[in-house]
Amino acid sequence: MEKIGNMHLGKNGVTTNFIETLKSHFKNHKNVRISVLKSATRNREELKKMSEKILDKLGKNFTARIIGYTIVVKKWRREVRE
Repeated sequence: MEKIGNMHLGKNGVTTNFIETLKSHFKNHKNVRISVLKSATRNREELKKMSEKILDKLGKNFTARIIGYTIVVKKWRREVRE
């Protein structure tokens, strides 16, 4: 069974340190589950913007899916076509 990494996104939001930590998680995991805490946001539109910002900073080999207040980011071998 494949491991899934877990992270928390808090009141500081999407920072460069958060992105670097997320990239290091992808060295060992194919999927990372990011739990968005109440201190970050409870607005669905802001959650979508955070997800898009994360994908912009990671690159084209990643996709994201929002389930509740969790963002699941998946790494692909090849670039994802849009």
